[in-house]
Amino acid sequence: MKKIAWGNDHSAIEMKKELIPYLEAKGYEVINLGTDTRDSVDYPVYGEKVARAVRNHEADVGIAVCGTGLGISLACNKVKGIRACVCSEPYTAKYSRLHNNCNVLCFGARVIGPELAKMIVDTFLETEFEGGRHARRVDMITEIEEKEG
Repeated sequence: MKKIAWGNDHSAIEMKKELIPYLEAKGYEVINLGTDTRDSVDYPVYGEKVARAVRNHEADVGIAVCGTGLGISLACNKVKGIRACVCSEPYTAKYSRLHNNCNVLCFGARVIGPELAKMIVDTFLETEFEGGRHARRVDMITEIEEKEG
């Protein structure tokens, strides 16, 4: 995993200023799809941009940040093939990849600080999907998505 699609709304400008350079220093290429202004914007726009970049293989994974992480994750999850998770601590980030093969990480800039965000991001990016019985379950999720057309 080397290429990350990053998206954020106005609430996550400071988080973005800290995390994108952090990721780039670790050797990741970051595609900035988020807003760069503190003017109020609509988080679904940025969630969709990240999700489409991941689905279209323009990025390996996505990171999407709004105030709570919830709204932007809902937008991401509306794009077929996306499994976005909201994580406020590293344990969930680890298992979102290990068991659920999530491809977009979401968190809230108003919920966690930048140091915790770095730990969560590192855990998400460094954890590989375990497969096995979990692959069957992820396939079941995909089947539900297919039924919805």
